[in-house]
Amino acid sequence: MSPIKIYLRIFFVLFLIFILVYLKTTIEPNNIFNNDLILEKETHFFNIRQLTTSGENAEAYFSSDGRELIYQSHDGDSLCDQIYIMNIKTGKTQMVSTGSGVTTCSYFEYPSCDNIIYASTHLAYSECPQKPDYSSGYVWKIYPNYDIFKSNRNGENLIRLTDSPLYDAEATVAFDGSKILYTSMASGDLDIWSMDTDGSNKKQLTNRLGYDGGAFFNTDASKIVWRVFHPETPKEIKAYKDLLLDNSIRPMALQIWTMDADGSNKKQITSNKSANFGPYFIPNSNRIIFSSNFHDPKGRDFDLYSINTDGKMMERITYFDGFDGFPMFSPDGKYIVFASNRNQLKKGDTNLFIAEWKN
Repeated sequence: MSPIKIYLRIFFVLFLIFILVYLKTTIEPNNIFNNDLILEKETHFFNIRQLTTSGENAEAYFSSDGRELIYQSHDGDSLCDQIYIMNIKTGKTQMVSTGSGVTTCSYFEYPSCDNIIYASTHLAYSECPQKPDYSSGYVWKIYPNYDIFKSNRNGENLIRLTDSPLYDAEATVAFDGSKILYTSMASGDLDIWSMDTDGSNKKQLTNRLGYDGGAFFNTDASKIVWRVFHPETPKEIKAYKDLLLDNSIRPMALQIWTMDADGSNKKQITSNKSANFGPYFIPNSNRIIFSSNFHDPKGRDFDLYSINTDGKMMERITYFDGFDGFPMFSPDGKYIVFASNRNQLKKGDTNLFIAEWKN
C-alpha cells in the first residue's frame, strides 16, 4: 500500500474518532429514555427521561411551546435556590436570576414567554437566609423579604412587581397572559392575590384565616386551583398565628380547593388529614393532579395523585418510595414533568423527570 493511501486511511480513522467523541460530548444524557425508572403500577408514564442528575431541583414549568422549562435549583447545603431555564432537547441550562439572596417559584410570562417572573430576596440581602429550625417540627419559611420580579428571559431588565413589606411569592401566569396569581402577606395573612403582568390592579381573592398558596389557572383562565390550610380549633389558630409571627408555616393538613378566576365559587376538592399540595389542572380533562402523602401513615412518602374537579375518583399515579411532587403538563397535555427522589446519586438529591403521558 502506498504511503499516501496509508496516510489517508489514518486520517479517515482519526476523523471518525473525532466525530464519535464530538457526538458523545454534545448529546446530553437526558435525551436517553430510561423506562426502568417507571415502576410497575405507574401506567400513565411512558418514555421517561431524567433531566437533572444532582442537587435539589424543583418546581419546573413549561414554556408555551413545550420546549423549555424554568425551575429552581441548588446543589449543596451552603447554597440558595436560583432560577434556571433548560432546553429540554439538549439539556443546556442558563441561570437567569441574579445569583444573590434566595429565589423561588419561577414561571414564564405567557403567551410569548419573552419574559419570566420569580420571587427573590436579593434586594434585602445577597447571602442565603438562615435555614429553617426543624427542632420543633417541619416548617416552611415565609421570608418577608420575598418580592416578585419580572425580567427578560436572560435575566436582564429586572422589574419589581410587588413591594409589600412582607412575603410575596408563588407567582404563576395565565396561559393567555391576562393575570398573575401569587401568594401575599399584604393583608396580614397568607392569601391568594391576582395582578396584571405589569404589577397593576392587585386584587385579593381569598380572605379566610390560614395559608392559601400555590395557585394555578386552568387552560382558559376561568378556574383557579390552590392549596389550603384553614385552622379551625383555638389550638390550631394559635399555633398558626404563632408560627406566622416567626415567618413560618407548618404544611401538615393542606387541602386542594378550586375557585372561579374572580375569587367566587370556592370549592374544597380533597378532604383528608394528609398534606396535599402542588395541584395542577390536567389539560383537556376535568381532573387535577397533585402530590400527597395520603397513603403513608407516617406522612413521609409523597406520590402523585389525580382527582376529578368534583372531588371524586381519586387515583394514585406514582408509587416511588420517597418524594414525587410539583407535577406540570406541557400545554398540549402530551408530557408531564415532575420532581422526584428516584435514581439519586446522593442522599438529598431531588431531580427533574419528564415522561410521555398516557390517559
